[in-house]
Amino acid sequence: MLSAGATGASGQKETPRATKRRPRIMFYHDSRHPFVYMYEPPMLKEEFESAVDELAGTPVEAIMFGLGDGRTVLHDTKVGELWGHRLKKWDMPIFRRAHQNARMAIDAGHDPLRVVCDRAHEKGMLLYPTLIMQLGTGDAASGRTSNFRLQNRHLEIGARGGLDPSFPKGALTLLDYKHPEVRRERFALINETLQRYPVDGFELQLNYGSWYFRPDELDEGRQIMTEWIAEIHRAVIASGAGRELVVRVPGSLEGCWSAGLDVREWMRRKIVDVVVPQIFGGPELIDMTFDVRTFVEAAKGTGARIHPTLQSDADSDRIGPAPIEMIRAAACNYWAQGIDGLYLAHWFVRWPYQAPFYEILRELPHADIMAPKDKFYSLPTASYRYPNPAEGIEPGLSVQLPKALAEGGTAAVTFPVTDDLNRWAKAGRVHEVLLRVRLTSTTELDRYEFRFNGNVLPPEGHRRINETYKMTAPRYRVTGYWYIWRLDLAHWPKMGSNKFEATLTKRDPDLTTGITLRDVELEIKYKMGKNFHRGQDPDLGPAQGSSPD
Repeated sequence: MLSAGATGASGQKETPRATKRRPRIMFYHDSRHPFVYMYEPPMLKEEFESAVDELAGTPVEAIMFGLGDGRTVLHDTKVGELWGHRLKKWDMPIFRRAHQNARMAIDAGHDPLRVVCDRAHEKGMLLYPTLIMQLGTGDAASGRTSNFRLQNRHLEIGARGGLDPSFPKGALTLLDYKHPEVRRERFALINETLQRYPVDGFELQLNYGSWYFRPDELDEGRQIMTEWIAEIHRAVIASGAGRELVVRVPGSLEGCWSAGLDVREWMRRKIVDVVVPQIFGGPELIDMTFDVRTFVEAAKGTGARIHPTLQSDADSDRIGPAPIEMIRAAACNYWAQGIDGLYLAHWFVRWPYQAPFYEILRELPHADIMAPKDKFYSLPTASYRYPNPAEGIEPGLSVQLPKALAEGGTAAVTFPVTDDLNRWAKAGRVHEVLLRVRLTSTTELDRYEFRFNGNVLPPEGHRRINETYKMTAPRYRVTGYWYIWRLDLAHWPKMGSNKFEATLTKRDPDLTTGITLRDVELEIKYKMGKNFHRGQDPDLGPAQGSSPD
């Protein structure tokens, strides 16, 4: 059954379907990586339906379904361009496969977007198409880009030149939303989807190439974008009862502002229904320190709901997919900030989904269920794989680590913890609390003073692990010394913000390289009950990768 304004295959209006349910758990499916890239063409109708079937019976209430690349799409558009329609010869087999699967399905009468919409509703789930709003023009040989982009290079942010050399080079070929032609092309695709498909709303992915105007035209640009978002919102509301507009944006209001997106004003004017703040939107890494309280505060009284992204990759030098303990720590920190729901972004990296994936999903909506369960807090750290987001990658954001440490100097970091350890200790449920830090370029002759929440950690109370050299590593090699404490009650973390400090009191005189505080981790382990053993999960095995003990 279609929403108001939608038409069936016969071209006749069908009965409106009101959507009153407001989902708490949204799941992003990009329609490519676990989908048209994976299946040999032609895909069966059932294989298209797998996008829904794989999530049926879980707490996921809404699937946020990607419309292809954004420049081109993977459904039967009449106003946009199908992925790869321009090419006769291909240099990328996987991109050709995406085109084949979409084209063959459409020709067989199984428009992928309609198949997924219908299947979602059949299984009691909501479906929101997601349009990537900003990508560079790309190369003409790529099947992902469009004729519109290739033939309208004058509509790019960098087309007129004269920009400061510090402006990110990757942003030069992004669309400049000052031009009406840009907004018309984007709106046509959005409105067509609203009119022709039985969707439950629409998502604008605004955090993938987060610049929309020249930096010298931002004031005018913000006003243009606000009025355009209002136009889209009107189209969403007019297209069907209960539909809503979701916007995915940079992870700070300041970052949104600097990108030309006045999200605070959008909420005040009630022209967005769900705001999805996202950090590490490029590498898609988990960050349990993500603070969205400014969004929550700004949304009060507006009716807008805040759904921060929860990503599932750690991708450190020893851990790939984040284990359930990390997911719990992040989710509990988010719920504690008064959010309305979670947006699970890029979890498709775990595809094909196995039992541990579903165990993680089961707990996510329930902070109280996760409260007395193992958690693994860690701070994100910049590396050669993922540079500091402030360095032209994500506007308004930075990371605390790594931090340089000179002799006589102190490196400090803060991070939130939601566990009420005093409560669970009284119940006999706390097994142990481990604090781990890694210092690079240090030696056995260096001397430190470590403090946690202002309390000195006793020198004799820690274990050191020497990893001055590592032969191999699961992801990439990081060397140094780990310092590990099994914290006693007097040094346990507190609910809320916690502070760790490392002071270098004496430096090995023969070393000229600088020391960095690179990793800070806190692991809390619980028992199922008072005096219970810790072997309650023998079949799950250890988390992926090695972990200092």
